Amino acid sequence: MSWTWQLEGPSGAPVDPATVGVEVPDHDNQGDAESWLGETWRELLDRGVATVTLLEDGERVYGPMGLAAT
Repeated sequence: MSWTWQLEGPSGAPVDPATVGVEVPDHDNQGDAESWLGETWRELLDRGVATVTLLEDGERVYGPMGLAAT
């Protein structure tokens, strides 16, 4: 199984990680994927990513989840 994050812009459209200068790794489990997001969400937000969706083997697990503090 592969866990990864789909990055999305303010309109909700998917964002290619390369266009914002980040690499989104695949993880072996949900916990590792969530830890990666916990370490990088501020950088993603600074680079224009508004929301993220967690995917397991390409299927949506949850999200979109906003990165901005409310």
